[in-house]
Amino acid sequence: MATVKNWQIGREMAYPYPETRPQRQFAAVFDLNKCIGCQTCTMACKTTWTVGKGQEYMQWNNVECKPYGGYPMGWDVRLLEKLGPQPWEGSRFAGKTIFEAAPTGERVLGFIPEELDWAHSNAGEDEAAGTLDKGAYETMPEHKLWFFYLPRICNHCTYPACLAACPRQAIYKRPEDGIVVVDQSRCRGYRECVKACPYEKVLYNPVLRISQKCIGCYPAVEQGIQPRCVTTCIGKIRLMGFLSKPEEAKADRPMDFLVHLRKVALPLYPQFGLEPNVYYIPPVSVRREFLRQLFGPGVDHAIETYLKGKDDPELLGMLHLFGDTKEILESFRAFPATGEAAGYDKKGREIVRVPIKEPDYLRPFYDAARQVYRHNIS
Repeated sequence: MATVKNWQIGREMAYPYPETRPQRQFAAVFDLNKCIGCQTCTMACKTTWTVGKGQEYMQWNNVECKPYGGYPMGWDVRLLEKLGPQPWEGSRFAGKTIFEAAPTGERVLGFIPEELDWAHSNAGEDEAAGTLDKGAYETMPEHKLWFFYLPRICNHCTYPACLAACPRQAIYKRPEDGIVVVDQSRCRGYRECVKACPYEKVLYNPVLRISQKCIGCYPAVEQGIQPRCVTTCIGKIRLMGFLSKPEEAKADRPMDFLVHLRKVALPLYPQFGLEPNVYYIPPVSVRREFLRQLFGPGVDHAIETYLKGKDDPELLGMLHLFGDTKEILESFRAFPATGEAAGYDKKGREIVRVPIKEPDYLRPFYDAARQVYRHNIS
């Protein structure tokens, strides 16, 4: 085992290979406060990438409902039970990652889901946790009765467990963008990668007898276009870009701004140790204890920062740029004086401009031209 630096857990950790980072790291941010679970992203990905034989139950993108849903069923609960209680000491993870907790003779602690676990991708949908007495009112912002939607793709981790576990070295990170892909000519279907990935985002094709996974829509990314799941999202909850290391973060880069500077977007289960590169803005109405288990100790800061966004023109402008262009935003800028925010491509050309605050239009009570009233009247 080599020793590598994992900034998400605030310490060095053991990993089977020495630390190597790509020229640029593919990353994405999902705003969970806006996801409505419509599954448009799931269908866009499904109809683009997984329509072949052996892919009937394969979803590279899925949207599950927490706290009870999961694809495959119980994917995270089962691994958390295997790990047992693992403590954080402030922003430093003091427990064991799945590499450090691996059984003797294995590189990663993991499990292979049962076949039927993949067949119920919407199990637990809209099932709320908590209780609310009859006649009682909800609290704000944290609700007593809650659930939320969690969209998931491959995290294209800095330290992929699938890569670490593969005996054929058939999985690699692309040096130009950090996207994790399977070399299907080398894969022999041993399913060590399926067992190792804690997010269960490497899937086995029983017809072709190989493993397959999300490829980050790299043919589009190479052309400067965001992935299908991002560009088709009707709720505009997603943004894809490139993430720097914390010490190299730049304020005008969308991913750096949201993850490193404002720290409003957090990784999913950072304690697993993979340094995943899909980040989530936590839902403000959900119990904090549950969110800390999912996203680590930065939850309180992220939610407080998000709630204060109405007074932060840069953050508000950045959030309004989500979903407003198919092109990858290399940089952005807010213009508080004019109430606008703009996004730019890698050549510095402006490709999108949006209002920081949505304008209000007051229509007349009575429209004489159409002889109709515009508002409800009693």
